[in-house]
Amino acid sequence: MKKRIYSLITKFGGLVAAFAVVVTSLTSNSTCLWITYQPEEPEEVTALKKN
Repeated sequence: MKKRIYSLITKFGGLVAAFAVVVTSLTSNSTCLWITYQPEEPEEVTALKKN
């Protein structure tokens, strides 16, 4: 079981990381849906914003 989980992580790990970068760059250009809660963005995320 442990070997199967490890093989899935190594097989799809790059895909998940790429998807996370795409989602982060898409959401960095939008605002939070909750008006009362707008957290501070890290500097790494603000670097992905379009000028």
